[in-house]
Amino acid sequence: MADGSLIPAQVEARPSVEVVTFGCRLNAVESQAIADRAAHDGLTDAVVFNTCAVTGEAVRQARQAIRKARRERPGARLIVTGCAAQIDPAAFAAMDEVDLVLGNAEKSAPGALLETARRVRVNDIMAIRGHNTQVPSSKRPGAKGVELSFASPDYRARAYVEIQNGCDHRCTFCVIPYGRGNARSVPADGVIDQVRALVDRGVREVVLTGVDLTSWGADMPGRPSLGALTARILAGAPELPRLRLSSIDAAEIDADLMALLAAEPRLTPYLHLSLQSGDDLILKRMKRRHSRAQALDLIAAVRAARPDVALGADFIAGFPTESDAAFENTLAFVEEAGLAFLHVFPYSPRPGTPAARMPQVPGAVIKSRAQRLRAAGEAALIRHLDRQIGRTLTVLVEKSGAARAEDFTEIVLEGEAAPGALITGVVTSHDGRRASLTPG
Repeated sequence: MADGSLIPAQVEARPSVEVVTFGCRLNAVESQAIADRAAHDGLTDAVVFNTCAVTGEAVRQARQAIRKARRERPGARLIVTGCAAQIDPAAFAAMDEVDLVLGNAEKSAPGALLETARRVRVNDIMAIRGHNTQVPSSKRPGAKGVELSFASPDYRARAYVEIQNGCDHRCTFCVIPYGRGNARSVPADGVIDQVRALVDRGVREVVLTGVDLTSWGADMPGRPSLGALTARILAGAPELPRLRLSSIDAAEIDADLMALLAAEPRLTPYLHLSLQSGDDLILKRMKRRHSRAQALDLIAAVRAARPDVALGADFIAGFPTESDAAFENTLAFVEEAGLAFLHVFPYSPRPGTPAARMPQVPGAVIKSRAQRLRAAGEAALIRHLDRQIGRTLTVLVEKSGAARAEDFTEIVLEGEAAPGALITGVVTSHDGRRASLTPG
């Protein structure tokens, strides 16, 4: 799954143009590129839907939003792109409300949003080689060919850099490779130039993001590792206070990355792991590449390298054939692993995937298990927050009164501070979701 987590639908606005985002953080990053491309190409009076295909619900929400937009903006040009459009362009082209369907490889290409000769412009994503992200905005002086957007998000605090796209693995529940294509890496020099450009603009934290982040470099000569790239970024941008990784695969953490976690304080002590289950048989049927014991061993090694680390994880509730005992193994894993943050996905069959052909768990059982797993996540977060009381933390202010600790803990901040400020203080209490910090 791209970036490991879903985000609520978000809107990036330009005059008379909206980009509505569904799904993962990577989609949100690419929506910024779409918004900037729209402004660069002079698109007006349009709504672009950057869709998600990870669940059937995500597709349903996109279709609903398209119909609503047509009612509210009858004269606007409605453009649909993203993973759902890439995987099933005909379904969106069949909607009377839709004017143009673009594939993932085309969505930020020059002139694509202005296409009128074809109603559907979706190419074979598996044929794409190399990284094709295009962000048409201000160039950093001296950075050859690097284009970055600084227009919409508040870059004083945090910015995201896409270092990788696509996935070479074929988990039995997942359609994302068919929406994103095979794994493709951004060359290290390009990544470093982007990070330096962001630092020049005052960004205090950069988050590296992608579909399968730990596969970065596997398609490049010499197969450099994510750890090697991370070390180069930190060396090449010494003024950057924080570098964070988004969701990573527990099967692919390399030795260089582990060494950096131990030695480099600017690499934030937080890892979000794509685990999906805590039961060995279900992991095998998911075609995951780690076992329960291997995941626990990895977590123990990470904690030994960086004792202050916090860990999050993705889990799917109600995967086909999941028995009561298998689900209980996942519940027990949350506490055994000492996780702090959970993203829980009720299983949703995706047409064409092997899991969709397996014996399905009843919907009511899936819903109940998801609720129980979310409750376990809430309890895990409370345990994590309990451990923060009395600690001295340095937090990054995101907006007035709200900040984020290095280990990803949400912070309620007493007093006023500008977004992007780094504030040190003591944690005094929490409300079950966020910790309160008193500066000083």
